Amino acid sequence: MSDLAALQPLDEHNRLLQSRVHPTDWTNPTPDGPYNVVIVGAGTAGLVTAGIAASLGAKTALIERSLMGGDCLNVGCVPSKALIRSARCVAEVRDAAGYGVNVDRYTVDFPKVMERLRSLRAGISPADSAVKFRDHYGADVYIGDATFTGADSLTVVGDDGAARELTFAKAAICTGARAAAPPIDGLKEAGYLDNETVFSLTELPESLIVLGGGPIGSELAQCFARFGTKVTLLERGPRILSHDDPDAAAVVQAALARDGVQVRTETEADRVAATADGKTVHFKGGGSVTAAEILVGVGRQPNVDGLGLEAAGVEYDLKTGVSVNDSLQTSNPKIYAAGDVCSKLKFTHAADFLARTLIRTAVAPRVPLIGGAKASELVIPWCTYTSPELAHVGLTPQRAREQGVEIDTLEQPFAEVDRAILESPHGEPPGFARVHLKKGTDEIVGATVVSDSAGELISQFSLAMTHGIGLSKFAATIYPYPTQAEAVRKLGDAYNRGRLTPTAKKALGAWFKWTR
Repeated sequence: MSDLAALQPLDEHNRLLQSRVHPTDWTNPTPDGPYNVVIVGAGTAGLVTAGIAASLGAKTALIERSLMGGDCLNVGCVPSKALIRSARCVAEVRDAAGYGVNVDRYTVDFPKVMERLRSLRAGISPADSAVKFRDHYGADVYIGDATFTGADSLTVVGDDGAARELTFAKAAICTGARAAAPPIDGLKEAGYLDNETVFSLTELPESLIVLGGGPIGSELAQCFARFGTKVTLLERGPRILSHDDPDAAAVVQAALARDGVQVRTETEADRVAATADGKTVHFKGGGSVTAAEILVGVGRQPNVDGLGLEAAGVEYDLKTGVSVNDSLQTSNPKIYAAGDVCSKLKFTHAADFLARTLIRTAVAPRVPLIGGAKASELVIPWCTYTSPELAHVGLTPQRAREQGVEIDTLEQPFAEVDRAILESPHGEPPGFARVHLKKGTDEIVGATVVSDSAGELISQFSLAMTHGIGLSKFAATIYPYPTQAEAVRKLGDAYNRGRLTPTAKKALGAWFKWTR
């Protein structure tokens, strides 16, 4: 994203954003001796690493070639959730009659939706700004391209063309990932949107083809359909959200269909052609669909090219990224990596806690409160922010079978949770909370929630798994009524009821009879 594409259109909001995350008048510092740690990349992983390291007193350098804040602030979590909130508002107005509120007609002011997005993004940006990391944390912030020149050195070339040589005791590669474009004939020539350009739109596309039914494709397909775009989602697999519980993914897929998304599974694009009617995607095996725009959401590619990793002795792969061990150390013992550039789970919160692991292992091994010493010990949930949301943590039944873990599974439908019923326009809320326990125990090894508040509820299972809290403890916890979180407590009740075996029930019946 070195071309700063996310700053289009360059209105007052994006100019303010630029002044904070890639200031045009920035003067890079002059290196004064070696650094304790040099961080390449100022996305989530880089910012967390730099903030903690500098706060602990380490002489810290933070380097960013594009926009500080990385994907999350500029082209990921922040703008997408602003867009999703506007789309949910559309759905609330559309479904208002179900609550007894009559809305005769409504319109979507898409340019205003996007202006709101840009304004909110700029408002959040001070937390990730160059000035904050220089003045508040005390890090040396460099704006420019970094290239490793040896095992403990690199060069930074600033926007002004000036080169500076940095040496280090330790370095952290936190360069993240970018949108991956599938090798489809004609796609580049026809032109397409991805998560780095879609948030720069100022006019609503009349029609849209979404390639890929993963989290990005599913979220944005639903958004644009709710705004009024005719959306076709193409997924080459048998279902969307292939890494999630199949039953939960089916709930989301049905919701997308209700919002007008035409979901075509087991459909793979063969070639793309620009025509007088728009952009036509031809399918392998025959058939085609035409739309005004194409949105690619088929995955992420790690940013490893152009870093001079060979000169540093750092092993990497163009598809999987930088190779690290469980302590996030690369093949060069002085260099570590964290975040999307090395992790299979490419989430902001995963990058955050991988950075804490990096600090613990590489920078401050004697400060145990920062985080765990092994990446494999992290309990990392994820959430897809469709409506309903789909969140997961830990094992699925399939992964449990693959790992030879025997499990018991309990499920609580939201159609039996009072608050969820009251929140639904028709009193029939979809979704469920499902928990997987180590067989014969209340030890939680995984959970899936699909509901309007799944992203909030999954954290209860993550907390329990991280700290060894059994499901039975949920039943002994008082939840306010009515809340959707009661679904979690009801799972605890279900576990306790399951412990009441026929023999125990018979014994209790005999005791009650004796005490009458």
